[in-house]
Amino acid sequence: MLDRAMVADTEVVNLVQQMLGDEEAGWNIGTFGAIAEFHHVVGDLPAKPVEAPDGGELVTERGGIRSDVQPIAYEGLTKRPDGWTQGIAFCLPAEDARMHGRDVLTEIGVDHEVLRDEDKNDVLFDLGVGAPHVDFCIRVGEPSLLNTLRACTGRSILDAMNPAMSAVKAAHPHRICLSRLGRVEVYQPIGSAATGMASPIGPHTHVLPGLLGTGRSHSANTPIPEGWMPALSLHPANPVTDRVGNARPFDGTAFEAFQNLLDAFGPPRLRRRKVAAWRSRPGGSRSSGLRSGREQNKPPGGTCGPAADAAYRERRSAPWGLAGCVRSRRRRGRRGCPRRMMPHGRPLTVISRTGGNVEA
Repeated sequence: MLDRAMVADTEVVNLVQQMLGDEEAGWNIGTFGAIAEFHHVVGDLPAKPVEAPDGGELVTERGGIRSDVQPIAYEGLTKRPDGWTQGIAFCLPAEDARMHGRDVLTEIGVDHEVLRDEDKNDVLFDLGVGAPHVDFCIRVGEPSLLNTLRACTGRSILDAMNPAMSAVKAAHPHRICLSRLGRVEVYQPIGSAATGMASPIGPHTHVLPGLLGTGRSHSANTPIPEGWMPALSLHPANPVTDRVGNARPFDGTAFEAFQNLLDAFGPPRLRRRKVAAWRSRPGGSRSSGLRSGREQNKPPGGTCGPAADAAYRERRSAPWGLAGCVRSRRRRGRRGCPRRMMPHGRPLTVISRTGGNVEA
């Protein structure tokens, strides 16, 4: 069980509980190359979040999320020249974020922390993706798959001679991503280019050996402070794209809502770059040299980086233009930097962490 000596303040808990109830928001737990995502699907019956003193949980027929949090807000770029990403990474010091770091298929045993009672007798296997801060697991109840996996334990799941991964793709077991701040459960089928099955809308997973091989815990353009690791991520409603990434008319409410979160939880240097980009002359924008989504894994160059590039795109997309962006920023800027954030976005609400297993 997670040691609750780590204390989340009221503002952060309220944010989590609010976003669990927002059907436009998406969540994920993972590493660079292996990730489990949870978000709502338009038309599905709404689910009511279950609140807890340090966060909450939400379960649908497609998947579920449980969380406990410390946030850093950021923005980045998409492949579309008029879009941008926005998210909040909930981070821990690297030592506190550490999970089991297994690099071979390992049977863990019965999952005692299931989000649904119907799954409480199924068995967890850690796939062994080797990430220090995430255990990427599957949960199995079907006897033939259990036998196959047990025969393959102790071997790398990425070994081309290991039949385990092919068996997993064919059987579509539940995928469970665990970190010190929560779990994401995915019940939907596994998308695979080999079978011609696309990743389903709503909760789904990705395991990408090429990215896992880099050993990174996150994109180089996500502003995680040195010595810290992301243990849970949130993606609030985006003002220019819908839940599945399609373009939509600019949503000023969603834009303002995330800018408020960026003010509260974003690194001050990132926010200063945004202000400078918004105030710069239109002719001085980097519109001809904006970095595409393909470049998101390269360290930001120059003095602006993705924060400023996203600001230029926002300036072009906002119906009220540059003036409105700057006025909005000035109104919020009077509040100054929240005292609980360190200069590099480090949250001060982390008091201590000792021991623990996989619940949050």
